Amino acid sequence: MKLLAFSDLHRDLKQAERLVEQSSQADLVIGAGDFASVHRGLDQTVEALATIETRTLLVPGNNETEDDLRQAAGAWPAAAVLHGEGVEHDGATFFGLGAGVPVTPWDWSFDLDEDEADAKLASCPDGAVLVLHSPPKGYVDGHDKHLGSEAILRAIEARRPPLAVCGHIHECWGEQAQIEETRVVNLGPAGTMLEI
Repeated sequence: MKLLAFSDLHRDLKQAERLVEQSSQADLVIGAGDFASVHRGLDQTVEALATIETRTLLVPGNNETEDDLRQAAGAWPAAAVLHGEGVEHDGATFFGLGAGVPVTPWDWSFDLDEDEADAKLASCPDGAVLVLHSPPKGYVDGHDKHLGSEAILRAIEARRPPLAVCGHIHECWGEQAQIEETRVVNLGPAGTMLEI
């Protein structure tokens, strides 16, 4: 299965247009959060993406809430928002968790603490592809300081997904890591083609 995956558009409508063009080459599209910037521009960014006809899985970033993303994507027939839940597509299971994890220093941010993330990840099936906004602690999560989530790392170690995609930490866009058999990719907005 060919995936087109991206994160952290932050209202870049030109890049959204490019992703729409790329989407016809994919079997599934993944948007790993931060469509808006500090809760602004979500509707316009989702509207720019909504001509994607390929099935699309979205998770909220820390720049938009789960509820706001569900509302913005409500008129996009191909899109499903995942946050503590999963779906099947073409024989593969995908499980999503959005938000900033752990809690960020910004009072406007849509965040979960590690316990809240643990609770939302508890129903993740073994072997499901993880669609995340935040990276796991110690992997593609910063160069000077590791800003990722311990709960997400525990879920990867326990559930052993073949792939975990994320964003959130901009300085690590395009970087990959390996946690046992799990490939971890910090996406960024450019659009990354992946195979599973």
